[in-house]
Amino acid sequence: MEFVVCNLCGSSRTRLRFPSTLSRRRDDAADFRCTSDGYGIHPPIVQCLECGLVYANPRYESSEITATYRAMEDPLYVLEREGRVLTFERHLRPIERLIGPGRGRRLLDIGCHIGVFLEIAQAHGWEAWGVEPSRWAVEIARARGLRVVEGTLREAAFSEGWFDVVTMWDVIEHLSDPMGELQEIHRILKPGGWVVIHTMDIESPFARMLGARWPWLMEMHLYYFSRRTLRRMLERAGFQVHHTAVEGRYLRLGYLATRVRALFPRLGTLLVKLVQRARLEGQTVYINLGDLFTAYAQKPTNSPNGL
Repeated sequence: MEFVVCNLCGSSRTRLRFPSTLSRRRDDAADFRCTSDGYGIHPPIVQCLECGLVYANPRYESSEITATYRAMEDPLYVLEREGRVLTFERHLRPIERLIGPGRGRRLLDIGCHIGVFLEIAQAHGWEAWGVEPSRWAVEIARARGLRVVEGTLREAAFSEGWFDVVTMWDVIEHLSDPMGELQEIHRILKPGGWVVIHTMDIESPFARMLGARWPWLMEMHLYYFSRRTLRRMLERAGFQVHHTAVEGRYLRLGYLATRVRALFPRLGTLLVKLVQRARLEGQTVYINLGDLFTAYAQKPTNSPNGL
């Protein structure tokens, strides 16, 4: 475990917001899957007294976290492909309303996993690229003919000013150094290029209402942004924030029922049985509890590459 200072302002002054619930380390790779149901299991979560950023501290060392993601496999994610397709189709629409259709422009998806968003962007006319640490996920994406670089964004070493759009869908909360990642994104974006980031909102009404029972308090999440703290980090990295918007996602009812069961065993078990009896496991539903949001920010047109 390592202690870290605030990634936004550098302060070491914090207050404990949620005590650790880790009694032991479970299956390393399984707990870091996108489909992990380890809700409520996490290291100490603190809040910076200077800027308000919420993050896990102390936490596993960065090298150990990276190694875990490289080894991670997530077969359930593949089975839930239909919900991901609907979600990413919905996510792409506001991007194209804001900056126009692809028309051959270059897009990078960081943490692209098996490449579902890349396929959708490519079908809409984008030259879509991805970067992903999981060897398993990269193999699946490449088998579908997608342009995916294995490793981290830094390891990919893309050229300066090469991309028109960079996206991160439920990724920034997993990063050991989100500020450093945003600075690298700033470097590889063209002047006038856009970064689009989707993450959880720890200051949303739903998160505040549930408190320690908010499901996104998990071992694999290192940072818990609010709209305010993500805006401030983007601005410090050199971006101009255009707007933020609450956005939900599509889930199959069968998958949703198992998520509820992980949080509320009795209620969830009943829900799983009802869904199975009604044969509605494959039915997709749109869920928006107001605790997920997307930030849209632009690299200024007069900004040089780098900072």
